[in-house]
Amino acid sequence: MLEQNGAALPHGWIAGADERGRPSGFRRRLDRLGERYLLAVPGNTLLRALEATAPAYRGRGRHPQRPWQGLERWQSALPAEAWTTIDVRDGAKGPLVVDIVKRRVVARPPQRLAGPEETRVVRRYRERDTAPGVKIDFYLSNGAAERALAACARVAKADHRIAECLQRSKSEAGLADYAVRHWTGWHHHQTLSFIATWFLVTETRRGENMDSCDDVAPDPRRHCVAPSPCVSMRDDVALAA
Repeated sequence: MLEQNGAALPHGWIAGADERGRPSGFRRRLDRLGERYLLAVPGNTLLRALEATAPAYRGRGRHPQRPWQGLERWQSALPAEAWTTIDVRDGAKGPLVVDIVKRRVVARPPQRLAGPEETRVVRRYRERDTAPGVKIDFYLSNGAAERALAACARVAKADHRIAECLQRSKSEAGLADYAVRHWTGWHHHQTLSFIATWFLVTETRRGENMDSCDDVAPDPRRHCVAPSPCVSMRDDVALAA
């Protein structure tokens, strides 16, 4: 999809769950396409921290490499000052606040060879709708090193908005209600459902931020601040009895 239509679809990031982030070949393929990704990975993913201090050289043999380390073990050893608190956006039940940290790393692919340099992003937050506790998510990215932490947090939390839109599309725009025999009909149905969802989401956002300046009046001349003297306004025209 990205190779065929990616240039025609305006986007800044490729995000996804750990089913997409786990295969190192998929991440490398996105990087070759010039795509900027932030993909979730399992907590047992082995990484080598590039910013960590390498073991001391003893004078013989190869220089020792930084050890491979799992994400869960690494984040549990982080000091409290390493985390940065980010207010991502306003949610339905209050502000969405997360703690986030990022570091330069090299992942260990199945071939046991060091992969390309990436950025490890770790996010922790509290689920307000579940039992008390802290949830921790792990990501790998090829574009987070030069981006601010706020941008990484925004992309990491975008999956909630996407899930909400998909659920609304299924319940209100019939995304999952189709009976077709060919891919062409399925594509038509999906396209129309997404257009309808886009309209519903846009109207909902417009209704939440109503401003008289947002809508154009049926007769804009009535609302001119300084109309030209030679233009007769509708209010100035005498109505016939």
